[in-house]
Amino acid sequence: MRFARGLGGAKVPLVDIPPRVLAEVMRDVALLVGVASVGNDPTWQDGGPAQFRPCWEEFSFGDLSALARTRRVVLERLLPRHAIGPRCALIDRFLEVRGDHRTYQIHLGSGNILMRPNNQYLCVVPKRGGRDGADAGVLLPFEGDTQLSLILSKAFLLAADTAITGPTIVRQIGGP
Repeated sequence: MRFARGLGGAKVPLVDIPPRVLAEVMRDVALLVGVASVGNDPTWQDGGPAQFRPCWEEFSFGDLSALARTRRVVLERLLPRHAIGPRCALIDRFLEVRGDHRTYQIHLGSGNILMRPNNQYLCVVPKRGGRDGADAGVLLPFEGDTQLSLILSKAFLLAADTAITGPTIVRQIGGP
């Protein structure tokens, strides 16, 4: 596409749109597409048309985006400084967390979790309304990457899986 619609519906060549305006519009489009994806719905695995399952699986456990690769670098430096560091390892696209009940793999892109040994999906829905890391009691050296905050809070939760009391999670992990 070489044209955009301007005010009043007139065609405007893309080269005539100020770069900052075009960048902001494209950013908004990227955000819309990102949040509208079935991959962002942690409960979707239990429903929805089967034709969209490959899309969900690719988003949930596929290759890492540039941002997710940056998360991996941040975690490499951050995890050794925390008490859960010895229970964690970065393996390929995942942060692996060894709990007492199971071993968990948190995808660095989506934040979705697989449980080993059988790669069973673990649905952990984050509490809404909190600030980055506030609910986990973790002081974060960054702001703006809520997915990294979510991954860290899940890692802290799962590293202490014997202390989990929520019946939905306990039932999924097979705890007492």
